[in-house]
Amino acid sequence: MKQITAMDDMPLAHLRCVIAKRLRSLDQEDALGADNRATVQLDQQSVGRLSRMDALQAQAMAKAHHARHAAERQRLMRALARMDEGEFGYCVDCGDSIAPARLDLDPAAPLCISCARG
Repeated sequence: MKQITAMDDMPLAHLRCVIAKRLRSLDQEDALGADNRATVQLDQQSVGRLSRMDALQAQAMAKAHHARHAAERQRLMRALARMDEGEFGYCVDCGDSIAPARLDLDPAAPLCISCARG
């Protein structure tokens, strides 16, 4: 692929900072939610059946939230890798330029709008 030309108007440094900030935010949110993902104690002496069910449901939701964060973290890391390789700003499917407005909205967007629509 050719070097970035469509991204000349939009500073990559700004997008790199946006991505780094979002990665830090994900790390902080995951650290706060670590207790909710922990093993639920099933001691009937300390909590009732409904409280255990609530705890299990909260644990499942925390794990799902953590999985979404992991997927977003991977998208962001791939965007940083594309920046380092000089391929950022181009669709990974067709190779066309991704609109700067789309990247401003989601710097990790790997597809142009045409490919994203299918």
